[in-house]
Amino acid sequence: MKKLILSFFASILILGAFSATAQQMENIPIIEVIGTASRSTAPDQATFNILLEEKAMNVPTATGVLNTKTKNLADALKKARIKDYKLVADNYSVNVNRVKRGNSLQDSGFVARQSLRVVTTSQNEDLQKISEAIQSAGDMSYQLRFELSEELQKSLENTLITEALRDAQSRARLIAETLGIASIRVHHVTFEQDLQKGIRMMLGDSESSPMLIAPDNQDISKRVYVKYTY
Repeated sequence: MKKLILSFFASILILGAFSATAQQMENIPIIEVIGTASRSTAPDQATFNILLEEKAMNVPTATGVLNTKTKNLADALKKARIKDYKLVADNYSVNVNRVKRGNSLQDSGFVARQSLRVVTTSQNEDLQKISEAIQSAGDMSYQLRFELSEELQKSLENTLITEALRDAQSRARLIAETLGIASIRVHHVTFEQDLQKGIRMMLGDSESSPMLIAPDNQDISKRVYVKYTY
């Protein structure tokens, strides 16, 4: 019984503390502003994304075909003497191939999958050659993405955060001066989680005509939410 009474009073104290904190927050004078910054920049990276899939009645046959296709692509890129590129293989998997027969699913061999990426600079004059190498390597389809490299994203994000914070500071000072507030100080800052970036995508396959490769500039923005008190 004593424990129940103590627990009851402890709950009351905790609720009282939260209530007091909430009241204190309500009594703090706040100026809340949004700071923004944006840039339009050309993507510096081009990535050809290729998904390979092979079905067979046994694992060695399925994986063997995937390995052959990957080697054919690597050989085709070397043969084309393409400069400044990386061939990356990842997301390799082998699963039981289940097909629907009637009202049930039945096992029918295996399916092997492999993701390949050819990464290069967006201004590489050999982009068309890379496309042709992919087409010559076998039955492959690809997706071309023009995007910002990780290095450029980090550099731009730091710059945009700085500019957005200065924009927020300028807005807050304007409000304070207009309302006759002598001084303000930062109370709370919230950042957007991710850098916004647009991506232009193009699809191709072994029967496609020559591509017109012209990556558009991407509009990148950052927003911060700042609360000032006085």
